[in-house]
Amino acid sequence: MLPLLSQTPASWAQSVLADPVELLNDHAFLEKKAANNAMDLMTRWPGEWVAGWVETMTSVARDEAAHLAQVTRLLMRRGGKLSRVHKNPYANDLRMLVRRGEAGEIVDRLFVSALIEARSCERFSVLAEVAEPELAAFYKALHSSELGHYKVFLKLAKKIDPKCEARWETMLAREAEILAAQPPGPRIHSGC
Repeated sequence: MLPLLSQTPASWAQSVLADPVELLNDHAFLEKKAANNAMDLMTRWPGEWVAGWVETMTSVARDEAAHLAQVTRLLMRRGGKLSRVHKNPYANDLRMLVRRGEAGEIVDRLFVSALIEARSCERFSVLAEVAEPELAAFYKALHSSELGHYKVFLKLAKKIDPKCEARWETMLAREAEILAAQPPGPRIHSGC
């Protein structure tokens, strides 16, 4: 069960699926950013805290790159192409929560990663319930992968700082507020 403090209604999925090409374009960029994030975590904070750090981050990056390839194929089959510019105000706002330059920075970065993965997982589940068969199967398959990534990031954060529960609760509350402030549109992390 995901600890998210807000739930996405089916009406959100019906709305964003009105423009599946734009939704897939947004999704492709999210997978690209997720792969880059895992590589950034690997190179900026090597395994001094956690045994297997590099292996874990490269595994996540590999999964996300494979998802990017899958989404891009779906996008192209539907006549779309990856646009050159992409903004994700949801993720940008979450990243503003990171205590940069402080001891808690790595834990916050892992929490932000966990939050993005958890919300994506939740959104994929909602999409799988209402999408046409090809997209429903795709999003259902991604759900379990994103759930695994969420658990990995959360576990690593708690391994680095076993006393981080209050910070996690704070970030969960802020995530719900940030999501609620997003404008609607054909994006994985759009407002409802």
